Amino acid sequence: MSTDYQSGREALGVRLRELRTEAGLQGKDLAERLGWQRSKVSRLENGKQTATAADLEAWAAALNVPGEAADLHSRLRGLESQQRSWRRQLATGHRAVQDRYVAEYRRTTTIRGYEATVVPGLFQTPGYARHLLIMNAELRQSPRDTDEAVNARMRRQEVLYESDKLFRVLIWEGALHALVGPTEVMAGQLDRLIGLIGLPQIEIGIVPFGARLKLSPKHGFWIFDEQRVVVETINTEFTLESTDDLALYGRVWDRLRESAVHGQQARRLIGRARASLDLG
Repeated sequence: MSTDYQSGREALGVRLRELRTEAGLQGKDLAERLGWQRSKVSRLENGKQTATAADLEAWAAALNVPGEAADLHSRLRGLESQQRSWRRQLATGHRAVQDRYVAEYRRTTTIRGYEATVVPGLFQTPGYARHLLIMNAELRQSPRDTDEAVNARMRRQEVLYESDKLFRVLIWEGALHALVGPTEVMAGQLDRLIGLIGLPQIEIGIVPFGARLKLSPKHGFWIFDEQRVVVETINTEFTLESTDDLALYGRVWDRLRESAVHGQQARRLIGRARASLDLG
């Protein structure tokens, strides 16, 4: 069994135990209500056994919290996808990951995103994307398929012009100044970002350095159709689908947006970053 799958199973077990203790029951009491062996309750709570959908329905019903069943089911569905290590995902290079994102964006209607360190992949130029992909391949010691990965990332951007989609993206101002490539590459990237502002399907907000913040900038994340959140760390990609996680990340995005500027103000901040480049 993969470590990723086991981690998800243990997380589900933690939530099952929380629901039981919140109801004031001992494990033996719940087992009696369910007509199960006490060992089954223990195995489920400790991630030693994978719950079935029927197990989760029965658990929620026995604790008189039927409204929790949907959340438990989403956690069960997410066992395989909740945590994907980059080492495994990039075993054959970056293209496969980019192709997966192309499919993900095509089946999504509304996306809310936030990036704190880089311009989002949806808005990247080929040159900017190339430098990021090379840096990541060197860091993770993964196979070099840079040309194929860049092309796949550019295909992802085709969705920006589909009329039935909406992209609401926030960017921390620091990402505009992070020199991930030569100054001419950065200039082209910032020009590209300015050109996207005002497109009907795209809402770009910049969180300025001097803004009064409702919370610290945090890490980047993406919310797909208010159904799942994708969070990337240095070594892992998490997919979160519980109602609690969705609500939390939704609140974080809302609070960051309260500090962001849009339209002409956003253009000025991007223009200021571009003007700071030493283009010789």
